[in-house]
Amino acid sequence: MKFLLAFAILLLPVAAEVKPGDKLNRLAKETSPYLRQHSGNPVDWYPWGEEAFEKARKENKPIFLSVGYSTCHWCHVMARESFASEDIAKVMNEHFINVKLDREERPDVDQVYMTFVQASTGSGGWPMSVWMTPDLKPFVGGTYFPPEDSEGRPGFKSILLQLAEAWKNDEAEIRNQAGQITDELKRITAPTGSADSTLPDDAVFKKAYDDFRKIFDGQYGGFGEEPKFPRVATFQFLHHLAATATADTGEALEMSHQTLTAINEGGIHDHIGGGFHRYSVDRFWHVPHYEKMLYDQAQLAIAYIEADHLRRDPAFESAARDIFHYVARVLTHPDGGFYSAEDADSLASPDAAHKTEGAFYLWRLKEIEEVLGDDAELFNAAYGVTVEGNSPPGSDPHNKIGDGNTLVRKLSDKEAAQRFELSPEDIRSKLESSRKRLFDAREKRAHPHLDDKVLTAWNGLMISAYAKAHKKYGDKGYLAAATKAAKFIEKNLHDPERGILFRSYREGNSGIEGFAVDYAFLIQGLLDLYEAGFDIRWLQWADKLQARQDELFLDEDNGGYFATTGNDASVLIRPKEGYDGAEPSENSISAHNLQRLGSILQQEERIKRAKDVIRTFASELEEMPTAHPRMLVSAAALRTKPTQVVIAGKPDAPDTLALVELARKHAKPNQVTILADGGKGQAFLGSHAEFFQAITPIDGKATAYVCEDFVCQLPSSDPEVMKKQLTGE
Repeated sequence: MKFLLAFAILLLPVAAEVKPGDKLNRLAKETSPYLRQHSGNPVDWYPWGEEAFEKARKENKPIFLSVGYSTCHWCHVMARESFASEDIAKVMNEHFINVKLDREERPDVDQVYMTFVQASTGSGGWPMSVWMTPDLKPFVGGTYFPPEDSEGRPGFKSILLQLAEAWKNDEAEIRNQAGQITDELKRITAPTGSADSTLPDDAVFKKAYDDFRKIFDGQYGGFGEEPKFPRVATFQFLHHLAATATADTGEALEMSHQTLTAINEGGIHDHIGGGFHRYSVDRFWHVPHYEKMLYDQAQLAIAYIEADHLRRDPAFESAARDIFHYVARVLTHPDGGFYSAEDADSLASPDAAHKTEGAFYLWRLKEIEEVLGDDAELFNAAYGVTVEGNSPPGSDPHNKIGDGNTLVRKLSDKEAAQRFELSPEDIRSKLESSRKRLFDAREKRAHPHLDDKVLTAWNGLMISAYAKAHKKYGDKGYLAAATKAAKFIEKNLHDPERGILFRSYREGNSGIEGFAVDYAFLIQGLLDLYEAGFDIRWLQWADKLQARQDELFLDEDNGGYFATTGNDASVLIRPKEGYDGAEPSENSISAHNLQRLGSILQQEERIKRAKDVIRTFASELEEMPTAHPRMLVSAAALRTKPTQVVIAGKPDAPDTLALVELARKHAKPNQVTILADGGKGQAFLGSHAEFFQAITPIDGKATAYVCEDFVCQLPSSDPEVMKKQLTGE
């Protein structure tokens, strides 16, 4: 039994979540914003858990599982059309046990059934709709379904009735097929490599580069056809190639630079309020899907910082700083953690019946003229604003945007200066003033919903971004933000007695224990935070968390990390994830974490374990390296000897800071920078590697030890000597 995935129309109106007078169901007791959005539905929803499973077994009813997240546009659409319908809810409640799940809180459950949906329909997404047996084995799945039959395709109500009838008449066959499906899921989620495989060779890296070049859009930037996503793992792979340039990969930086420029200038960038939207629905990076995710902000900030390091570009520094301004203003908890997302949808006016996608961000020409007056002409020319709306042909087929304008940078400062006979400096000043006035006007609009839960994994990514920004730009505020977030996680999402992490926080700890991705991303963030400020506590915590991650998730026999502990019987499979998509995989990041820890603390066992992780995915890397760009970056670090730059000196002393700055300016791809502070930090380092016990300043001056795999060149306090040692020039 198989139903075609139904694709819906962009920018349909969306319902408010819970209306006054709604009778609340049991989801009202949950802390997840997504689950609470459905607490006013007439559907008899259960959260994922034993209460629902027991009822399904007792009443011998199939389970309907609906998975989404609070800023998911199509989740809102299906909620308004189907889950708010008394008629459809009656069918659901009579024939099924209905379960709601927040995929951001439970990525383990989401991954199981998304794998099934993708395998059975050819694609996936949210909302995800899955029907399963009372013992949780899936037999039918899809994503969004319209409420009624349309154009020969069955609607949600028809599907519910057909499946209820099928269960009544063919339960045994459905159970048998569901069992076979589950066995197949277990097979396809197991990596085909092993710790005995080889590391990827030059041919694998070359194939990945060539494959990316084949799908590169040389006219508008990006890879592949629309919709276009800012998949940051691709940029990081290209940046690695650029930093280790060969004649065969000479266009790597150009592809990254062109794409990051297009993203920065396009409508996917919120030019008024800062930050970046989820993806572009068109080829031009013009009309976005307007939600904003924390993990995109973090990773894009890192991409712009890396690109700016490789080729100085003030626009890239501005893009990174713009992200941090947005995150600080909108996505930061008062105590320092970072919120998850902002919705795409909001009310277009106070009397609007429903929310619509992009309402907060779209501008009509008349609105801009009313705010800016005489300055509107320059602004509209610079940002492509027209009276009829500026959506590219084909990007708004159902006229949902109409005469609204998504701001896109159409004229550079230099081009605008020539057209309006002003200096580029005057242009910059006028546009900055106009953006501020439009920001103030936009603030009076109804804001999109804010998903204010704090996820450990995504916070790890944002800690990395802030730490890297401090290293690049020297802004102490960035270091302070990263430190405050790490302390938030340590206080609220860490059990020091058990040494474990928790997944999420909102109105308190969710109690959901962390997954491998939470450990991997946070460890990465802590390592970046250590190298940004050299506070030894973060390196110590990273060291402990890595040991705990190994205990909970490591496959000792075959290498690599399982996504889950395997302790929850309701999660049918225990996959090892290697795909680097919107977020990098836990295995890609863990391999690099192990390599970095091994390089800092002189731990050969961790270096070996990192290689085992990569080898576990050897077959996938050879067959489809473009699916694993971040893992290839981790693999590259294991193919060469690490560079350790150890600075012996007093923290915050000018001569120490000068050498640290030099190390950062000329940093190599496989470099770690370590501070031998003569205090507790150096004592911890020395307890792991005798090498650090002999590191001291020379003649009382901060001294640099530039080493390759702990074999060092002559120590020096002279910045010029250190520069030559770092660059080989």
